Amino acid sequence: MKTVLSTKILTPSQKELFLNSGLGLVEYDALHIELLETEIPSGYENLIFTSKNAVKGFLNLTKDLDHSNIRAFCVGDKTKAVLLENRLNVVKSAENAFELANFIVKKHKNDRFLFLCGNRRREELPETLKKNNIQYKECVVYQAHPVSKKFDRFFDGLLFFSPSGVRSFLLENSIGSEVLFCIGGTTTAEAKKHSSHIITASTPTVENVLVQAIKHFKKA
Repeated sequence: MKTVLSTKILTPSQKELFLNSGLGLVEYDALHIELLETEIPSGYENLIFTSKNAVKGFLNLTKDLDHSNIRAFCVGDKTKAVLLENRLNVVKSAENAFELANFIVKKHKNDRFLFLCGNRRREELPETLKKNNIQYKECVVYQAHPVSKKFDRFFDGLLFFSPSGVRSFLLENSIGSEVLFCIGGTTTAEAKKHSSHIITASTPTVENVLVQAIKHFKKA
């Protein structure tokens, strides 16, 4: 039986999708998320979120406040879903940070933004906003800590969901002939430093990473 390692603990429905395919699955969280006790700057209505964890960090700090005036700009369907579940108004949801930054530059160049992020946030969005003189402030609301765990066995495939997840896995393990399944372009770019056996999800969702792995090993 072909077996893959997921560097994220899957939800029951995600796991079921995978195990119904007849493939073996081992899973662990390569990153530990810590929500921070920090002060959210006041006076901002336009908020940028590039991950679900940023939304969770923000909501944890503002649970007693009224969110009715907030206009959210986000990356990814899962981030959008968490915002909508908590009744926040989503103005724009983009597939990646670069697309979102360009939308803001074109449509909201005179607005002020608060960028809620983690300690390992990528540079694409802030660089684009800076270059185009968009007024924004950053607020770190969570930290992603690598979890080092050694695996003394071979996996046919490795599932990666962030560049940090790739780096965390490599703290105690190496990459050889395994096929790497990556959630998006930035994760793929990190994985390419260590392997050429890479398949990138056609849409940046956990489910699509699983589908790519299932399709690949069923063909094999």
